[in-house]
Amino acid sequence: MTYQPFEIIGAKRPGRWVVTCDHAANTVPPELGGTLGLGAADMARHIAYDVGAAGVTRALADHLDAPAILSNFSRLVIDPNRGEDDPTLMMRLYDGTIIPANRHATIADIEMRLNAYHRPYHAALAGLMARPKPVMVAVHSFTPRLNGRRPRPWEIGILYAHDSRLAIPLIEALRAQGDLTVGENEPYAGHLPGDAVDRHALAHGHPNVLIELRNDLISEAKGQQHWADRLAPILQTVLAESGL
Repeated sequence: MTYQPFEIIGAKRPGRWVVTCDHAANTVPPELGGTLGLGAADMARHIAYDVGAAGVTRALADHLDAPAILSNFSRLVIDPNRGEDDPTLMMRLYDGTIIPANRHATIADIEMRLNAYHRPYHAALAGLMARPKPVMVAVHSFTPRLNGRRPRPWEIGILYAHDSRLAIPLIEALRAQGDLTVGENEPYAGHLPGDAVDRHALAHGHPNVLIELRNDLISEAKGQQHWADRLAPILQTVLAESGL
């Protein structure tokens, strides 16, 4: 089977939602040798991909009868959730770990990865967002704690930039359930210039929201399905009541 840098599910589904998973995979493409010089344990960590996010994305897209796009390359190869001029586009050091194959990468190496992986992913996402009145929901995951830091208390974080039309009602709806600690622009700020939401939603005025789930809650299929089951009706209700 020929390698593809992304996977699209349900391209012809009629839903307004477009579900994205920028960090779905820890794959290193075969033309890069299938490895970045890191061991399997490091490639299974958050530094390489968003643990559990792909499973949530697939199940959520099914519930919403909406298309989804998932990356098929590790963020360590090149990060599709960064603008092309972002200094963290290709990481040489991440969370204390040196990435051997990136350590001496040249501008030409980065350009090759942009052309082979990053740009095709964004072209495909732009195609999905060309549907009438699209609404973007980006699915990510975060670690329970960073090295040497306190445990993160949130089960879920909702991130947004200057467009809070969906994010604020979603936060309120989640908090109203009474059993969740919901982060607002936590565990980190919700916007980087040129990131995927900025590029495909904010720049065009499309409604959007970014969901961060704590990855210990979605590391297995049961948890992934649970969160998709829980989030889908809330997202549908929030969108319907927004009038967007």
